[in-house]
Amino acid sequence: MAQYDVVIIGGGPGGYNGAIRAGQLGLKTAIVEGRGKLGGTCLNVGCMPSKALLHASELYEAATGGEFAKLGIEVKPKLNLVQMMAQKAESVEALTKGVEFLMKKNKVDYIKGWGRIDGPGKVVVKAEDGSETVLETKNIVIATGSEPTPLPGVTIDNKRVVDSTGALSLPEVPKSLIVIGAGVIGLELGSVWKRLGAEVTVVEFLDRILPGTDTEVANAFQKILAKQGFKFKLGAKVTSATASAKQVELTVEPVAGGAAETLQADYVLVAIGRRPFTEGLGLESVGIVPDKRGVIANDHFKTTAPGVWVVGDVTSGPMLAHKAEDEAVACMELIAGKAGHVNYGIIPGVIYTSPEVATVGQTEDDLKAAGVAYKVGKFPFLANSRAKINHETDGFVKVLADAKTDRILGAHAVGPNVGDMIAEICVAMEFGGSSEDVARTCHPHPTRSEAFRQAAMGVEGWTMQA
Repeated sequence: MAQYDVVIIGGGPGGYNGAIRAGQLGLKTAIVEGRGKLGGTCLNVGCMPSKALLHASELYEAATGGEFAKLGIEVKPKLNLVQMMAQKAESVEALTKGVEFLMKKNKVDYIKGWGRIDGPGKVVVKAEDGSETVLETKNIVIATGSEPTPLPGVTIDNKRVVDSTGALSLPEVPKSLIVIGAGVIGLELGSVWKRLGAEVTVVEFLDRILPGTDTEVANAFQKILAKQGFKFKLGAKVTSATASAKQVELTVEPVAGGAAETLQADYVLVAIGRRPFTEGLGLESVGIVPDKRGVIANDHFKTTAPGVWVVGDVTSGPMLAHKAEDEAVACMELIAGKAGHVNYGIIPGVIYTSPEVATVGQTEDDLKAAGVAYKVGKFPFLANSRAKINHETDGFVKVLADAKTDRILGAHAVGPNVGDMIAEICVAMEFGGSSEDVARTCHPHPTRSEAFRQAAMGVEGWTMQA
């Protein structure tokens, strides 16, 4: 029976980053993954392949939508969807092999198979051939991630009615695509197929898109998407879906009440969120009981069972790869007897559409609800010289700061490359920085990052370029 300090169940961003850190700390570590490849949903059927298609589809749209011609570049592009999918697969394969190399580099045992807890200190791994191996360990870390949430009345066959995994590998560009759910996944994947030629309609239960995002940013983003050709049916619920060989028929009803209507499309993407993945994990063998949403509770990553820890999507907090990574690192440091901490107030979120949406910290909605006195600084990309030169002027940056101390409480943006630039605000917030700190920090010109500086200037009313 193999003996370990740490056995991690799940090879996604939480699992593999935790394994790397454990190896660095000198802990004898094993990582168990049943998919056959490391990287989890993010690397295999989530973050990374979607970004490959988002990038490719952006270039295709620039070539076909008039942007290249406006720049004086005359081309006659032709879509090769097979090659687009192939380059996506090649990129993913390279990344997963890279993660496997990092396991070897940090002396982590990578064990292929589905892991389950079999009482305190034991993990049973079932290999593809059905054989089982027992691992004995001082610590078990659950990092099994999440899976798409099903929608009652709608059967996902990943042929005509697809989840996020199926939407990454459609065999053709749909003439029409209905996306159920106006969250991050639905809008990103909807963007891919919209750029490649599909007519996209988004059906959302709530009366707004991107729940939880700053309302002003979400409303502005919806207008931008509508200008791009997206159609929205908000405050609507899907009650049934009937798939045939060539199309899907949906029944949609107003949430507020009223007559149902029928919508038809070539494909339907169900993207109403994700839920923790705990199937067959053996939680009952150590007395762990998830809540009604399937979430495993934690106290500084400790579960109710001694020696069992949990990180990532399968526990509370936002379902984000970088949140899982930070939790995994902190968890391993605690196991190794060091200090481990995650600042949940400074976890950024990004939507990788075009333009991007980026957010960190509290929204105006949050601050109003909490009765916090705050100041706002805003700056439009229309007034940013680099954005204007590049013909990417949609959107704005908003910085929120405490009215008395000027400490930055949050920042929210829609615009070009804001997903990269939001990190500046994360660093400032981590050090307890003020809007003036950002406003008085020299930024290179001409860059889009100046929009963040100008927004910070705006908190105290001295925006200079608008």
